[in-house]
Amino acid sequence: MVREWDPRTASSAEIASLLDTLNAMLAADLPQDPPWQESCLREYLAEVMPGERRISWVAQADPAADGTPGAILGHVHVLLLGNIGVLDALVHPSVRRRGIGRDLVLRAARRVYQEGFESIGVEVVGDTPALGFYESLGFRREYVETRSVLDLSSVDWTELAEMSTGVGTGYHVQFHPGGPPDELIEAYARAKAELRDVEDGELRPSSYDPQRLRDSLDCLHRRGMKPYIVLALHEQTGEVAGLTEVVVPAQHPTRADQYDTIVVQDHRGYGIDRAIKARMLLELRSAEPQLTEVQTWNAQANEAMLKVNAELGYRPDRDWCEYSVDVAELVHRLDKSR
Repeated sequence: MVREWDPRTASSAEIASLLDTLNAMLAADLPQDPPWQESCLREYLAEVMPGERRISWVAQADPAADGTPGAILGHVHVLLLGNIGVLDALVHPSVRRRGIGRDLVLRAARRVYQEGFESIGVEVVGDTPALGFYESLGFRREYVETRSVLDLSSVDWTELAEMSTGVGTGYHVQFHPGGPPDELIEAYARAKAELRDVEDGELRPSSYDPQRLRDSLDCLHRRGMKPYIVLALHEQTGEVAGLTEVVVPAQHPTRADQYDTIVVQDHRGYGIDRAIKARMLLELRSAEPQLTEVQTWNAQANEAMLKVNAELGYRPDRDWCEYSVDVAELVHRLDKSR
């Protein structure tokens, strides 16, 4: 049975069942990834930015003879933002190839079409069954990043401390747990605007407007995801010359997620990128002692950042691909195959 589902009103048993399916999928497809925890999972699925909506469906097994609800075997949600619907779907490995995934995607695609959106995007992890699944539905690859993972047990902390001080004169490096202070939000947003001219993928948009940046930080906290910021201030102007962001999710607290790392064009060539990323790792060692890994994503053409990551000890893990499809074509193809 497939039905629309709201994580905000779902029972604790349903949240736990979805978690079981998510971790079964990770064990089958991404065995090196840490299992997720139930902490803040409901909030992770429910909270969104102002102006965005997330709609979810689940595939559920039949109830037991005593009336106990069946396990959640599959889940899909679509995030409606801007002019695209961003899809995220999973099916328990034990029930794959039974049409559950196609049914879930069809439900989501029909709603996206009804809402007037023209395209659907999805992130697909390389070397997993999802690649063939989405390509069979007509999704086309638009963008590829490389995910790299840093094993913190392999870090030479003495060498890292030296890297963190390797920034040119005239810059001051600061650490801000929770997000940048409000007095730096506007300067921070101006630095983030550098990404407008960089091909950065469409499914994880950055925030360039000060208020949207505040909203984004608030949304992260509500979802149980704690942000940490290291920035380099240009001492002469007080402007943010560089920044790096890491988020530690309550759902998988042993592996942190690297978000944006940006050095403003006029301040490149002074060692800022490596210094701020090294400083971040040193601060995380104290602030989040349970961390064992940090994962980051980079465009394959971004040779400078890939070089910095390699110097810090990150190792390439697998491709992370963005796919898209015309909604009307997808609905037609799925309806025709039923």
